[in-house]
Amino acid sequence: MNVTRIPLLLLALLLMQGTALAQGHGGEVLEATTGAGDKVRLLPNGRWEFVDAKKAEAARTVAQRYPENQGCPQGMQGGIMGVGRCIAPGDKDYNRGTLNPAKR
Repeated sequence: MNVTRIPLLLLALLLMQGTALAQGHGGEVLEATTGAGDKVRLLPNGRWEFVDAKKAEAARTVAQRYPENQGCPQGMQGGIMGVGRCIAPGDKDYNRGTLNPAKR
């Protein structure tokens, strides 16, 4: 092995180790307590939920009031399975078709 590649290899190994440590708990659900003393679950996808079923249901009903939690409204494009942005009619990206110039 070339001597000049050893520091690069060591640097790469340190970066991979740091990434593994930053991920921390490895994807399992963690139990935590809020500043107000409520027990919550920290989910691997970055979201959280109350452990208490009544508080969790109340939080879900409040969250459903916000349009970003309801998916795309009728007549909009995008938002496949809750992922992506909703594109309204009149937007420059609405029904734009392919971006391949050979197929326009």
